[in-house]
Amino acid sequence: MQVKGRTVAMLVTLSVFATILVTMFVTDKLEEVVPVAASTSVASAATDQGTQMTEAELKQLNTVLDLLQTNYVTEIDREKLIDGAISGMMNALDDPYSVYMEAEVANRFSQSIEGSFSGIGAEVSLENGQVVVVSPIKGSPAERGGLLAKDIILSVNGESLAGLTLQEAVELIRGEKGTKAKLEVMRSGHSDAITVVLIRDDIDIETVYSDIDEQGIGLIEITQFSQNTSERFAEELAALEDKGLKGLVIDVRNNPGGVLQDVVEIAQLMMKEGTVVVQVEGRSGKRDKTYATGGEQKKYPIAVLTNGGSASASEILAGALQEGAGATVVGEQTYGKGTVQVSYNQLFDDGGLIKMTIAKWLTPKGNWINETGVTPNIVVEPPLVYSIARLNLNDDEELKEDQLSEKIRSAQIMLDTLGYSVDREDGYFSKKTSEAVRKFQKDHSLSSTGVINKQTSAKLEEKIIAFIRDKANDPQLQKAIEIAGRK
Repeated sequence: MQVKGRTVAMLVTLSVFATILVTMFVTDKLEEVVPVAASTSVASAATDQGTQMTEAELKQLNTVLDLLQTNYVTEIDREKLIDGAISGMMNALDDPYSVYMEAEVANRFSQSIEGSFSGIGAEVSLENGQVVVVSPIKGSPAERGGLLAKDIILSVNGESLAGLTLQEAVELIRGEKGTKAKLEVMRSGHSDAITVVLIRDDIDIETVYSDIDEQGIGLIEITQFSQNTSERFAEELAALEDKGLKGLVIDVRNNPGGVLQDVVEIAQLMMKEGTVVVQVEGRSGKRDKTYATGGEQKKYPIAVLTNGGSASASEILAGALQEGAGATVVGEQTYGKGTVQVSYNQLFDDGGLIKMTIAKWLTPKGNWINETGVTPNIVVEPPLVYSIARLNLNDDEELKEDQLSEKIRSAQIMLDTLGYSVDREDGYFSKKTSEAVRKFQKDHSLSSTGVINKQTSAKLEEKIIAFIRDKANDPQLQKAIEIAGRK
């Protein structure tokens, strides 16, 4: 699909996917779905409606500008002040999804949509003044390093993110391939901040992966809804059907969202023609419904896999197939992003861009999932090892008997997951924990000391990553395969 407009979400800079959930791309082809056109006509329309600033309001702003230019202690950057004024208006909306991007940020935003990029590979949003992870991208440094949805990033390489705008925070997180990003993170269930060390890398822009097992159960994983995702999905679905597909699992876990048109095109491949895919409600309260065209209700079972990192367009797909195609949603409650944004990319001569919330979206039955998410038909929690902090030990750091820390708790859970029995998982390094460590070290040709050093921790994490990547150890996926295999 050729996308002619700008995205609504902010796949900001070259390090983080978006300042706001990758929600929807609004293109000129979607004006019947989203009743707003992003164009230079906005300014003239504002004049006709009497919505531009009054003389008194302009006088206020000019008074402040004049005061700063003539009396501030140092010379000021006039362009920076104007950008700040626009950002201030957007921030006053108290909406993390409505932002102003200066020309440089807007340019990187456009580049990241159209090609590959480098960074940590995670989408973040600003919530209550905190930088919150929406989801890590499949195969990215963020996923490999154990960053999770809902993690709050406190600092990057020792620099606090407190009080920063989202763009400012992203500038600290982003960086060139091969550079280190040491993140201090607050995570639910942990009393203290944890450290996540990531090496920035190129981010894979492939968005669709598929496989089929010997029973004819197909798996299609969608990592985000980007340009051409719907075409790729259609290709993979057709290929699976040619192989005798008997049931389908669609995995949108940790998928932060993306292009509205693409998710509609994907959903309607599996929905009866004329079925509602999604509803969009604007300021007036009028609801515009998008209907499936050209598709059909599949005769084989469909299961949709979700978790807390499934956001926006992922939730549209899950809700549409759950309510409109009889699919079974398996896994965890989704993120809860139910608003629609439009990007206005031709308002400013300097290349700046405004992205603004203009509507909310609802499921086929009219449910608004904002801040609540899509509820699975079958709830399956992931193993505890999926949510613990990685160890990331320093060269001279050791974990040993009688110590107490979050890292020890993580190590205990890892050991128990791998079959090395421990008597506790509360972070206290007990004698039994030391025995488990010795056995692990012996089995992997390490010095059997019962002390976890950097070498032992690296081997432990290597084995845990292999465990997590083994589909047989994924209870959510296994349940979805079971559902999709039912006649």
